[in-house]
Amino acid sequence: MGERKSSIVMKAEKLVESAMKGNDASHDASHAFRVRDLALSLAQEEGLASSPQTIQIVELAALLHDIGDYKYVRDPSKGEIVEKFLEEECVDESERMRILNIIKRMGFKEELTQKINGELSLEFRVVQDADRLDAIGAIGIARCFTFGGSRNRVLHDPNVQPRLDLSKEQYMKKDEQTTLNHFYEKLLKLKDLMKTKAGQRRADKRHKFMEEFLKEFYEEWDGRA
Repeated sequence: MGERKSSIVMKAEKLVESAMKGNDASHDASHAFRVRDLALSLAQEEGLASSPQTIQIVELAALLHDIGDYKYVRDPSKGEIVEKFLEEECVDESERMRILNIIKRMGFKEELTQKINGELSLEFRVVQDADRLDAIGAIGIARCFTFGGSRNRVLHDPNVQPRLDLSKEQYMKKDEQTTLNHFYEKLLKLKDLMKTKAGQRRADKRHKFMEEFLKEFYEEWDGRA
């Protein structure tokens, strides 16, 4: 089992590097690798480490979660890359479905559609929390401005207010938004959406860092600092 897992993980890493190499640095392979490391760390804290199968599900879901991201892929068929990869690697059907279920449901935009409740598996929770942790704190700030820059987005415009009550469709339309508004539309909400105790503990620190950053940003923007 250990050799098989190692082989699959190494192949998954190569797939991530190949499929995401054209993305900007906010959603590149390094993001997937950080999410994987965070997810495994959270899984350890949440008591999942004793199950090799569960750890493999967590690791593969975390590694592969952003392949075919709608922000970068025009062709919907690209979303089938992960499913094809798992089939070719002869991943057990039950395990494959668990991995795909995590990937398909873990996005922030999915939670805008319906409130995700307590039915979720712990493996889902640690992968989703890991992805959200990478969206906040120092790394999250860097990623936010990297993505905004890649789309030629304005840093900040006091006349453009953040959209606080968003549908999934509205959230996906970002063309007229400023980079700073993304903090209010998503990033500052993530702390309260963490679904594991381990994720909540880490999110508290990262959230406070973002609040301090925003305070400094506004002071400098207004010439007060």
